Amino acid sequence: MGFWIFMLIMDLLLPFTMIGFGRYFMKKAPKEINSVFGYRTSMSMKNKDTWEFAHKYCGKVWYVCGMVMLPITVIFMLLVIGKNEDCVGSIGGIICGVQLIPLIGSILPTEIALKKNFDKNGTRR
Repeated sequence: MGFWIFMLIMDLLLPFTMIGFGRYFMKKAPKEINSVFGYRTSMSMKNKDTWEFAHKYCGKVWYVCGMVMLPITVIFMLLVIGKNEDCVGSIGGIICGVQLIPLIGSILPTEIALKKNFDKNGTRR
């Protein structure tokens, strides 16, 4: 049971992180455009307007994805209560791998939205 609790906690880290950063980024982008913290692509870093737009948009995507992943993760982990460590570890690892898809996949809709709302120089359309 101890390993199951550990895996549950590990599997919930990503959804909670996406929810937390999603809420944070929807409200405000990091003050300065930087290469350390925030949604950093060449398009999002063109100017302050693209920087703020990208954070607000990606924040919404992360928040929604995190809220969807949270109950799904709990449900799948509940299905392996009482199973052996190999089973729990395998399912937990698969869940983590699947959770990376929306995390990384959030780049695509955000970049599409940036290109739809800004020209290549970062001027709003």
